[in-house]
Amino acid sequence: MADDDYNEMDMGYEDEPVEPEIEEGAEEEDVENANNEDLPGEAVEADDKEEQAPVERPRRTSKFMTKYERARILGTRAVQISMNAPVMVELQGETDPLEV
Repeated sequence: MADDDYNEMDMGYEDEPVEPEIEEGAEEEDVENANNEDLPGEAVEADDKEEQAPVERPRRTSKFMTKYERARILGTRAVQISMNAPVMVELQGETDPLEV
């Protein structure tokens, strides 16, 4: 079938509207106007929030490592070894970075 044959058939789709072309100068003006929309009052409020220091409390942590912390440390070290980082233990035939 030729391309002309397809133009006659209605596939149930509407034609897409043509997007207007934006000139280079008009696009730059929109960017400049978007930056000027910030209100000065918002910046003052943000500064006030930064001045409030969190209350220093002693941290309550366990002296034991959780399984999630252990998995993350072992995974990170395995990635380092796979990227040719020096191995700090003696190898006994291990080749898998996670087993090392």
